[in-house]
Amino acid sequence: MKTQSNLNLAICSSIALALALAIWSPIQPQAAEPADGKKMDSKMMERCKEMTEQKQKMMADMKAQDAELTEAVARLNSAPEDKKMSLMAGVITQMVEQRTAMHTRMAKMQDGMMEHMMQHMQTGKESMAQCPMMKGMKGMHKNANTTPREDRKEQK
Repeated sequence: MKTQSNLNLAICSSIALALALAIWSPIQPQAAEPADGKKMDSKMMERCKEMTEQKQKMMADMKAQDAELTEAVARLNSAPEDKKMSLMAGVITQMVEQRTAMHTRMAKMQDGMMEHMMQHMQTGKESMAQCPMMKGMKGMHKNANTTPREDRKEQK
């Protein structure tokens, strides 16, 4: 659950940063639309779908890792005393490896999301509203005026 909270925080932070950059950016949107606007839109939507699939795969991978750790802890708890120390070392090693790999993966995804959101902002408001990732973010917070940190405080 904590990893999911960290992922949600990273996603929300990325979107907030991207929106802040768009608002304060000195670059004005181009009035002229490219001749192949539909083709560009389909490429953008394809990228949206790819990123949504990547997120879903990452969430599934995290659930699978949680299940593996649950099994390993169950083996640890039911093991004889003389085997517990080596099993505990294995569980801790597995957790550290998973966490390190997940942080690397999340950082890479966050970079990709920032780039993707910037492309949406350059394309226009409608593009952002149609993004499947943005649609999935609706209702993420109980109160749209609160930050993820404030939402976590409410949960405690």
